[in-house]
Amino acid sequence: MEIVFATSNQHKMKEVKAILPSSIHLLSLADIGFMEEIEETENTIAGNSILKARTIFEKYKIPVLAEDTGLEVFTLNMEPGVYSARYAGEPSDAENNMDLLLKNMELVTNRSAQFKTVATFIDRDAYYSFTGVVIGAITQNKKGNDGFGYDPIFKPSGFDKVFAELSLTEKSIISHRAIAMNKFANFIKTYQSR
Repeated sequence: MEIVFATSNQHKMKEVKAILPSSIHLLSLADIGFMEEIEETENTIAGNSILKARTIFEKYKIPVLAEDTGLEVFTLNMEPGVYSARYAGEPSDAENNMDLLLKNMELVTNRSAQFKTVATFIDRDAYYSFTGVVIGAITQNKKGNDGFGYDPIFKPSGFDKVFAELSLTEKSIISHRAIAMNKFANFIKTYQSR
């Protein structure tokens, strides 16, 4: 089955391809010739996920998978949340985002946080959503060379490493995106047989 993954982020593309079954042929936005930026105007992670999926589906009428992810820090009123990618302003810059978050947490002792992903699949004018959450904590300093976004400062509960220190294989088992995409992968097996 061919599904368009509504992202321009090659890191996300790589992660999701590693999770989904080989029966799914994942196309990028570039593969279908969509080069525009989809403006994320919703005020929730789920809303932006649906918005991205709907934008591509309405234009191309093909099965679409989209996702939106946010880092939510409990003592910061769940910030940066829906603004995670542009927390330090435009243009989006991961280093600036992490620096601002660490600065805003200098005096914070409770560093609990969660990564949340909401994946949305649209086909035949029906949509389905799948949520993945990983609880963890924000570290004091950046570590590791892998991953992207806030991975160098997020340590998942039960681990002594941040996401950026885990291999893609390790991260593909425990991450918020993996949880949401595995739910989708289980769903799509039965969906394909309809």
